Amino acid sequence: MLERLAEAQSYARPLLTNFRVGAVVRGTSGALYLGANLEFPGVGLSQTVHAEQAALSNAFMQNESGIEAIAVSTPPCGHCRQFLYEFAEGRDIEMLLPKQPAIGLSALLPRPFGPGDLHVTHGPLSRTRIAIESVESVAQTARYAASNAYAPYTNSPSGVAIRSRRGNVYRGSYIENAAFNPSLPPLQVALVAMALASEDFNDIAEVVLAEAANNSISQVSATKALLAAIAPRAEFRLLPRAK
Repeated sequence: MLERLAEAQSYARPLLTNFRVGAVVRGTSGALYLGANLEFPGVGLSQTVHAEQAALSNAFMQNESGIEAIAVSTPPCGHCRQFLYEFAEGRDIEMLLPKQPAIGLSALLPRPFGPGDLHVTHGPLSRTRIAIESVESVAQTARYAASNAYAPYTNSPSGVAIRSRRGNVYRGSYIENAAFNPSLPPLQVALVAMALASEDFNDIAEVVLAEAANNSISQVSATKALLAAIAPRAEFRLLPRAK
């Protein structure tokens, strides 16, 4: 895993700090999932994607069933430790850092607040997934992403589909966190996939957001704000979906 960190860092887009962070997650399936930090000038820092979030969202979107370990090029911040704990689901996830001994998440976050404190008994990777046979449009992709979101605290699932000018489509499902602030919006999850495919964000042609009209929270304003900063020519569509 450590030997893949340089590759993970190559996907970073740290446009504010020029500080590249890479992360590699190992799932219980044995598969490895890469991620890197994404920074966005022109919007609030809360829109940032941390490398650990990117790698975990990569595993989430590929339907990994559990997380065993994560390697990171630099020690994780508290925000990321909290985000990682949401994915622990009873496991003491192993943390690997260059030139340091492995350490368990329980040592990094000894008295955690998590899903159980809010009476949620499952995590992002053990959520009920909705399977569909085929996706034929950007709108269908956004609906599918929303159907597979993890939002047990607000019951406000949402999903995004990005269509690039090359015709590629990337989807992102909302990933909620018990501490609320570390939650990862669906646009950012889709942008992680786009970054891993080495496509330029300025080449986004269309973004479709699917969320129910009666959701208790909305992703519309944050999605529009970030999209205006990274791809001002892109078309935005809101696609109401049944809750």
